[in-house]
Amino acid sequence: MNYNLGLISLGCPKNLVDSEIMLGALKEKGFIPVQDLSQADAIIVNTCAFIRDAKEEAIVTILEAAGHKEGGRLRALVVTGCLAERYREQIISEIPEVDLVFGTGSIPLVAEQTKAFLDGERLESHVWCDIADTVDYLDKGRVLSDSKPYVYLKIAEGCSNNCTYCVIPKLRGRYRSRTAESILKEAEFLAEHGKKEIILIAQDVTRYGTDLYGEKGLVELIRSISRIDGVQWIRLLYCYPELIDDALIQEMKSNSKLMPYMDIPIQHISDRILKAMGRRGSGEYIETLLKRLRREIPHITLRTSLIAGFPGETEEDYQQLKDFVKKGYFQHLGVFTYSREEDTPAYRMKGQISVGVKAARRNALMEIQRENAARFNSSRIGKTYDTMIDGVAEDGIFYLGRTYMEAPEIDPVIYVASPYPLDTGTAVKVKMLCSQEYDLIGEVAGDESSE
Repeated sequence: MNYNLGLISLGCPKNLVDSEIMLGALKEKGFIPVQDLSQADAIIVNTCAFIRDAKEEAIVTILEAAGHKEGGRLRALVVTGCLAERYREQIISEIPEVDLVFGTGSIPLVAEQTKAFLDGERLESHVWCDIADTVDYLDKGRVLSDSKPYVYLKIAEGCSNNCTYCVIPKLRGRYRSRTAESILKEAEFLAEHGKKEIILIAQDVTRYGTDLYGEKGLVELIRSISRIDGVQWIRLLYCYPELIDDALIQEMKSNSKLMPYMDIPIQHISDRILKAMGRRGSGEYIETLLKRLRREIPHITLRTSLIAGFPGETEEDYQQLKDFVKKGYFQHLGVFTYSREEDTPAYRMKGQISVGVKAARRNALMEIQRENAARFNSSRIGKTYDTMIDGVAEDGIFYLGRTYMEAPEIDPVIYVASPYPLDTGTAVKVKMLCSQEYDLIGEVAGDESSE
């Protein structure tokens, strides 16, 4: 018997990849994806639990999905992902509408067990939460959930950095690289299905291959993907500063398919706070690296994330971070307030900072970055850039586009005016006309296509 399936994917792009792999296995079992959740026999909520806001979003989403059991056809509410891994027992005991729980290492079981539950079979358990030692599940058939020209390709699972504020290693296990052969096979599949931009993702892409091959393998992987017909752009998320080496910098300089764009999550600049966070390197090392990247690749775009209000962050530490942000190294910068997460060393640290102070510090940093972004956007007005068209804006007037300077979903967008229709996935030359705080507005320059 076939069943209707509703799948909700929360959190980061890495979670989206997991959702698409689950969807592939579920379709093989006869499940039929539906957009209208009221028509679903089973709803799967793939959750995030990285910080408090993500946990709250996941719980609200689960409860909203549970509402479809009241007078509806929903018979199986399934929770997967990081929240399931972290709070397996609480989910079952406190949200009785939830029928099945699968942690991050139990993705291969979701389709089979959900089908068995709906078929009325007796299950030995309703909770499966074991962190796997392999990444074999990433080799399974993946069903793409959208027609966007970009796609995320997960090259590794887990994390071995053990930052003191982060629960990811407990939820996802140690860092585990996929084989190059497996990644290339998937990259070819994605290109064959019309994906023009391949975005390589992992908790740390720069560490790729060190566990599997005994040496860094990212550069050779990039070169291999570059040879695939149909792949136009390659983008990297996320590059830890201490592993960005000369080989990667030179590849970014010489490989026209590798976007001169790096997301480098530095978190702070104070040596004292970096040490408390369990981060490698120093503030001086970070600044030296950023200056080198700008010198070697003058047109590079840099993104980072910072944490405001980490335990023990003094006014001096905070002022140092403010002064650093004012230097404008990063075109794109996000700031999180520190989220106190149980099961992390930072949870027990002295000097916890109040919610109000954390928020004020974050807001002040973002105000500085707003000014940085305004200057950056002003420097682009009147210039023409190759721009990938991602689709049509909600107003139906403009197209949504991105240059190499913008990663999808996290960076600003380009609103593109065109005198003629543009297809999604087309790369065109766009002249920048004006800006709206963060986003830019441009028009197609003539009828030249840079595709």
